[in-house]
Amino acid sequence: MARKRKGNPVHGWVVLDKPYGLGSTSAVGKVRWLFQAQKAGHAGTLDPLASGILPIALGEATKTVPFMMDAAKSYEFELTWGANTTTQDAEGEVTQTSEKRPTEPEILAALPDFIGNIEQIPPKFSAIKIDGKRAYDLARAGEEVEIKSRPVRVEDFRLLSATEDKASFAVDCGKGTYIRSLARDLAAALETCGHVTVLRRTRVGPFDLQQSITLAELEQTCDRGAVSEALRPLSTALDDIPGLAVEEKDATDLRHGRAIDYSSSDISPSSDWVLVMEAGREVALCETRDGKLHPKRVFNL
Repeated sequence: MARKRKGNPVHGWVVLDKPYGLGSTSAVGKVRWLFQAQKAGHAGTLDPLASGILPIALGEATKTVPFMMDAAKSYEFELTWGANTTTQDAEGEVTQTSEKRPTEPEILAALPDFIGNIEQIPPKFSAIKIDGKRAYDLARAGEEVEIKSRPVRVEDFRLLSATEDKASFAVDCGKGTYIRSLARDLAAALETCGHVTVLRRTRVGPFDLQQSITLAELEQTCDRGAVSEALRPLSTALDDIPGLAVEEKDATDLRHGRAIDYSSSDISPSSDWVLVMEAGREVALCETRDGKLHPKRVFNL
């Protein structure tokens, strides 16, 4: 007999506006405790020294986390000129300084080189794994960390404001893009030094700041017993996947692991995944193959 999970069967997404100084794992633990949820996970780590969007999945929504990991992201950050640091942000020790301060026209002229498909070396203080160990653990232990460059996608890189010593930017990018590396490389292209002093994530896939909730707001919501107000439906993370409504019989087949036919629907044969719904409730994420929908992630709702 299977052991009953502790906690409440809460299912959905919390779009947390994570505060500065709090780690992603701690944020997930706090949200799970507030909801007394059985399961929780997050889509995309956000550094403790960064604030902003941290999508947290509860219950059956954790089955959709892999689809959010590849989601596009947006950031706003402040780059302070004049010093490189070990961590490429304000936490690290200064390793190099420069008296040069780039002008606004110089910055604008450099930005196009960082838009599109580019090569980027992630920071040594990052969660990248090297021989099974996190790069930041190796770096903090004083070991030499060599990280190879890798391709990333930057959709847009905009200058928001500039003073003599600082500049603020907005970035829209794909999976795996490190803003600290982008800042480091921009400073180098401008023949100066620089590091990130403010970093805020403003979007992850379909989740943005307009939909977000702070920890303080979430605590107040939970205290008055209105936790459902802070939850986004499980399917919110799958907004770019076509949906198909089915009757009870087909839903039952999928829940039991049996494939169903979808040839009479409007689903394109080129679609790799389909979200099947029954009576407004998510049933399963299915893979299209041989003219049938094969359940890959069944939701126990």
